[in-house]
Amino acid sequence: MASSGLQLLGFLLSLVGLAATVAATFMVEWKKQSQGKAHRIYEGLWMSCSGNERTTCEFHESLLKLPTEVQAARAVMLLSIFLSALALMISTVGMKCTRFMDGKSESKSTTAMIGGIMFIISGLLTLIITSIYVKMIVKNFNESHRLQSFEFGKAVFVSWAGGLLTVAGGAFLSCRRCSRSSSSESISSNHLISTSHPKSDYV
Repeated sequence: MASSGLQLLGFLLSLVGLAATVAATFMVEWKKQSQGKAHRIYEGLWMSCSGNERTTCEFHESLLKLPTEVQAARAVMLLSIFLSALALMISTVGMKCTRFMDGKSESKSTTAMIGGIMFIISGLLTLIITSIYVKMIVKNFNESHRLQSFEFGKAVFVSWAGGLLTVAGGAFLSCRRCSRSSSSESISSNHLISTSHPKSDYV
């Protein structure tokens, strides 16, 4: 029961992490710039927005004109989402609370572990590329005029949170020691019950 509870907790954490990663990928406020008291400029991976009270947004026209960090963030975030979606399906098959592969506890445990490892890889990709993106923004901020440079926005924090939740969920899903301990306890208890019956017959 404990291992199935950990699996369910890991699955839910990974699901929330995937949702946060998807939201961060398509958010506009990856970096922001303030011009004056009211005018704001926001740039995301797919579009840029500017304005005062009303903002107008435009999609990035050319991929080749985008900075390197934006192109890399696009590719890695999409790869992370793809891996998480694939891990979601694999983990569903391997979880103890599902009816897939009934009677094959070892195969289910291995399948859940594979899904958890994929979640961990996906979360690490999100954390690494987001940190690289922030590092480039901070570097440009320090090298250029600070009034005309960008700062990182809310999407960065959402992406970090999504990566951390995905890694934590994958760690719970890939924990095989818990499932092995519960299975060994059930085997030992069954062995004690089976050995106690023959002795009672002789009394």
